[in-house]
Amino acid sequence: MRMLWVSGVLSAALLAGCVGTPSLDGTMGAPSFNALQGMCGTSPVDYGADAQSVYSTFYDAYVAERRGGLSRERFCAFQTAIAERYRAYQANPGLEAQSAWASFFLDQRAQALSWRAAVDPTLRAG
Repeated sequence: MRMLWVSGVLSAALLAGCVGTPSLDGTMGAPSFNALQGMCGTSPVDYGADAQSVYSTFYDAYVAERRGGLSRERFCAFQTAIAERYRAYQANPGLEAQSAWASFFLDQRAQALSWRAAVDPTLRAG
């Protein structure tokens, strides 16, 4: 019985992870990574190994934008700032640049989660 319960908990955790982070190709109700980037009329950026994390960040900002918590202009400025910082990191790779990119990106991730939490009751505690 305990094994069945543990298996159920693990399955639920895996399912929650899949539901919380859409595929880069998009899922039902979630646009693809390229579509999110295209919403602002810019060419998609290849974020390499960081693509899934950047997509999750853009998706959270997108949810906030769709629910009226963020203007389209702010959403696009957010994407542009991340793309510019990533390009700067790629142009001058190294430990210092990687650290600066990681620090900047973590701040942006927190901002996107904050915007989404303000308009998405599923992210609020309680």
